[in-house]
Amino acid sequence: MTTTAPVADARALGLAHYAARGVLEHVLARHGSTFQQQILLRAAVTTKAPQTPDDLIAQAQGSLKADPVDIRSTLDELLAKQLLAADGAHLRPTNAGRELLAAVGAETAPISTRIWGGIPAEDLAAAGRVLALVTERANAELAKLAV
Repeated sequence: MTTTAPVADARALGLAHYAARGVLEHVLARHGSTFQQQILLRAAVTTKAPQTPDDLIAQAQGSLKADPVDIRSTLDELLAKQLLAADGAHLRPTNAGRELLAAVGAETAPISTRIWGGIPAEDLAAAGRVLALVTERANAELAKLAV
């Protein structure tokens, strides 16, 4: 008896996204943080050049497709928690912000290994190509809707 592999579609993508995000949000909650805070903090930590608040908001909006007002509120939360600090017109991650990301990364690493481990490299490469194409097409459609 042969089993037909499930076809990738929007539902399968959404289920995978929310399952993985649920794992991350569980870990973040133990550290008193949220998914949106983590996205903004990671953007600040991984950038090569200092970012203004507007730069970080634009990056997060590109990733999350969230309302800029909500993202600015999240940025204010990171400043209040002293995970980001103002440095003139720019924001920089604090040691506490870097430590938070490192702790979350260390905690999620073994979970990620269990989730992703054993998937053949060629399957991951194919999935990566498909997801990049879906992202590109969805972003194009979203841009049309925003006009």
